[in-house]
Amino acid sequence: MSDQTDYVITPQQAGTLHGLFLERVKRTPDAEAYRYFDTAHNAWDSFTWRQMAAEVARWQAALAGENLQKGERVALMLRNCPQWVMYDQAAMALGLVTVPLYTVDRAENIAYIVNDSGAKVVLFETAEQWRELRAVRAQMPNVQRFVALDKINGAARFPHPNPPPGGEGTNEKGDSQSGGDDPRLVAAADYLPASAASQAPVPTRTDELASIIYTSGTTGKPKGVMLSHGNMLSNASDALGTFIVYPNDLLLSFLPLSHTFERTVGYYLSMMTGARVAYARSIPLLSEDLQTIQPTILVSVPRIYERVYAAISAKLDEGSPLKKKLFGLAVNVGWDRFLHEQGRGGWKLSFLLWPLLNKLVAQKILDRLGGRMRTAVSGGAALAPEISRVFVGLGLQVVQGYGLTETSPIVTVNPIDQNFPDSVGEPIRNVQVKLGAQNALLVKGPNVMMGYWNNPEATRAMIDADGWLNTGDIARISDTGHVYITGRLKEIIVLANGEKIPPADMEAAILHDPLIDQCMIYGEGKPYLVALAVLNPEVWAAVATKVGVLPDMPESLTDSNVEAKVLRRIARNISSFPGYAKVNRVRLLTEPWTIDNGMLTPKLSLRRNKVVEKFSAEIDSLYAGH
Repeated sequence: MSDQTDYVITPQQAGTLHGLFLERVKRTPDAEAYRYFDTAHNAWDSFTWRQMAAEVARWQAALAGENLQKGERVALMLRNCPQWVMYDQAAMALGLVTVPLYTVDRAENIAYIVNDSGAKVVLFETAEQWRELRAVRAQMPNVQRFVALDKINGAARFPHPNPPPGGEGTNEKGDSQSGGDDPRLVAAADYLPASAASQAPVPTRTDELASIIYTSGTTGKPKGVMLSHGNMLSNASDALGTFIVYPNDLLLSFLPLSHTFERTVGYYLSMMTGARVAYARSIPLLSEDLQTIQPTILVSVPRIYERVYAAISAKLDEGSPLKKKLFGLAVNVGWDRFLHEQGRGGWKLSFLLWPLLNKLVAQKILDRLGGRMRTAVSGGAALAPEISRVFVGLGLQVVQGYGLTETSPIVTVNPIDQNFPDSVGEPIRNVQVKLGAQNALLVKGPNVMMGYWNNPEATRAMIDADGWLNTGDIARISDTGHVYITGRLKEIIVLANGEKIPPADMEAAILHDPLIDQCMIYGEGKPYLVALAVLNPEVWAAVATKVGVLPDMPESLTDSNVEAKVLRRIARNISSFPGYAKVNRVRLLTEPWTIDNGMLTPKLSLRRNKVVEKFSAEIDSLYAGH
């Protein structure tokens, strides 16, 4: 393992997350920090660390004008961009606590998080986002400032938290000068000073609260995970004991920075090492950005690798049998070479074919990922072994990890030289794991959260008196120390993008509709949620005309119009859940699930595995084309 002590900033040297930023600016002021696509000039541009410091000073001066006290909360709802970092660092320089929001979340959910956290300032980006926020602004009375990154019609010209009627930024009626919009709204161009001198940060301890990150709870309401400066600093530093990042590395950032995985690895860890970060434009443009940016490291959830794999498979299906055979041979030979290099397989004569297979197959595929990628990290959900085998066989080191928002988030990572792709890796430095009751995976270390915001009961249920956090995942630990996740104690669905969904609570909400007698949500490792719904025949006739079919219940309910109308009924009942907890497709059924047909337990609990087994073809059809 290469010595990183000459360029890595340690948690002790940083002290806080803002101290980390200041130390990076001090060490490499003129190095490239962040690369982004400038839509105004239709070209890629970048900030150096010195330029970032100047921009952070402007945001710090603007936020200081809000007269907030140390420990108060400010929220941000931005796509990944340099301004995310600027705002986050400026807030922490003032001793404020940042609350990241998902840009795709429902407005009602955003309002709940803003209110629950007590956020006083909300930074967002677009006019479309403002239309959503404006609809629920009455639910956020404690917000004294909405800051729009883009120019928004109706934004006040002057940044006053509470403009008096007839004062600056208003007319004599007390409306904003642009036509009666919320006087708390201001455009960033008006909010930020043209320049500002760097100010000394508010003294902050390592163990003080840095951020509240909301995750879905079992009641359908999000819970605020409290992470300290030390939680995230230690997690980034300890991960570097397993996963090496160099100053000349270039990371492509596209997972939301509101996701703890991206924030710790693609923000704080890269800042620790001085690695450069490029912000992808969007998921649809990811393939183009990969080839333009040519990153050396990709940090992703399984869904992205699944998309690339699906694209490869589609190409192979269109191609000749010879091309498909060559691809299979390349993967198999490459996989055997990987096992040999790992010390888990012998040398084979077929290895002599690798230079040719690499040229004809592997390198052509890796060139689509930019051609320079040396490591791809997968986390947030389980990566299918057959998919990791393909990429590893083609010569790309795919390392899987595991973690939770409550653990900052990294718990385990596969080392490059001891990579078991079907496992989630070994515990990172300073993090302990063990198996508890029912083989639940327990975690202890400096990365474990401070607790849930305003929810001591939930905190006690998660962390015991000795500091062990119960992940709720069932695991086994191999002789090599690698962790294998084998199930869940609680019924939680993890989507392919890493979002966690409580299916039982969603199902209970859906069953408020008398039309639906029984329901099961599915989506483990998938791109979206689907539902199987058993209809109530007695209610069907009464509502049949409303859903657009004849009163007699048909034996098969696959009509797309019927599906769409039932989906709208489902959506109404789950509207209080987070925005990503959305049912995209539904298959309607007429045969009840009973004890006799094996779908229910004697206690009338749903046998999920039995339902999935019986309706596997129907479930597969709901994901056709994805």
